[in-house]
Amino acid sequence: MSVQEVSGLVPVVALIGVVVFAVWGVLWVVRYLRADAMTRQSIRQAVRVRRTWKRLAQMLKLCATDRMPTTLASLANTDGKPVKPRVLVPALKVTHDAYGVIARAACLPGVGLEQYQKAAPHLADAWRCTRVAVTQDEPGSVVIRGVRLDPLKFPTEHRPTGKAPKQVAQLDLGVDEYAQPVSLDLRHVPGMTVGGLPGKGKTSLLNRLLSDWAPASWVQFACADGKVSAAYEGDYAAWVQRMFAFVGDDLEEANKLFKRLVDLRRVRSARVGDVLGVKSVWDVGPSERWPLVVLIIDEAHTYFRDHKGSDARTKKLAALAAENARLVEDLVKKGRSVGILVILATQKTTGDAIPTFIRDVCPVGLSFAQKTAEAAVAALGEDVREWPDANPINLQDPAYVGVASMNHQSQPGFTRIRTPYVPDEWASGIAHATNHLTADPADLLPAVDLTKPGPDDDGPMPLAA
Repeated sequence: MSVQEVSGLVPVVALIGVVVFAVWGVLWVVRYLRADAMTRQSIRQAVRVRRTWKRLAQMLKLCATDRMPTTLASLANTDGKPVKPRVLVPALKVTHDAYGVIARAACLPGVGLEQYQKAAPHLADAWRCTRVAVTQDEPGSVVIRGVRLDPLKFPTEHRPTGKAPKQVAQLDLGVDEYAQPVSLDLRHVPGMTVGGLPGKGKTSLLNRLLSDWAPASWVQFACADGKVSAAYEGDYAAWVQRMFAFVGDDLEEANKLFKRLVDLRRVRSARVGDVLGVKSVWDVGPSERWPLVVLIIDEAHTYFRDHKGSDARTKKLAALAAENARLVEDLVKKGRSVGILVILATQKTTGDAIPTFIRDVCPVGLSFAQKTAEAAVAALGEDVREWPDANPINLQDPAYVGVASMNHQSQPGFTRIRTPYVPDEWASGIAHATNHLTADPADLLPAVDLTKPGPDDDGPMPLAA
């Protein structure tokens, strides 16, 4: 191709470049105009972050100095003077959402995760963010999350899809303080505790679990609700149709339910190898034939409280409470491998509400607002004292209704989570649409003689009435 032909193409290439730039500009403006006010502010923030990054990175010492001249620089150096060192600025890609910006920055020699984490407070000031977190999801780069607004102070709603979750036994909790989604993997988890003052979000959290898991045939629910005497009185009135068992605050009825589930645990322990061909249900996963059994014990202190008194009625209640604790202990300590999950909710997860021999073997614990340091430690353990920002005693403000603290499985320390509210009409619709899936797990298995000791029992246990 001649020089004249190449010169003739230059205007065409330039015109194409102008057209592409114009189309990109129009799309950017349309996207900006269609965004809500919070997102528009984040878009402007992202533009500012990109524009100022080169200078800010040098000011915060997030750059590296390369004193070795390149081959081209060496060839161009004809006067024999030393080649000026190059300052390497990490590449930065920035995206946005309603709460702030998400940036991915490259690592350089001497500039890695530790250096970015030390600079996080200064990045927060420069980017005008409430807080900045730096994590690393792959070698060679870091993710910098900056939130301009506190996601914990914005109540959210969750509308269930009515479809079975894609992952078995995964509970989507909500978003953390950086507006990132948080989920819990409840496979291999025998017990979970949920604490918090009244009206702070415990039942709403359980309502979401029911709403999200109810469409799945691999799960069956039972409930003991210590707040009510009958199902129609309480928060689970709509959910009774999706539960194979429900009891209120009657200790005798609760005792019968717990015995029934211990019997189920023993049958499953005896049959797991024959039916599933494995030692643990989690080697193959729960199914319609062998569903995950979720026992919700709300206001758990109702069933375990130590009754004081010498009259016959009080002695009977004390005996029932002691046996209830022993039965639930059996489910938590021995139910994991056969697919039984116990969720205990109460205001204070102290030893008088949930016996420590039950509470301390539950690997997952969440706490909504607490009033005392004692209650916070009981819910989350002694380590919460070292994380004052995440301590649930700081969640008593009405703005934090629905916010919980937890020790997450995948990261050190504690994090705060905004759990969404599921309106009653949406939950009722899911319960009604999925009630045909309800089945008694005991009816799905062959019977065994429970008067004989099981593989992990100390002695015979009579059949429950």
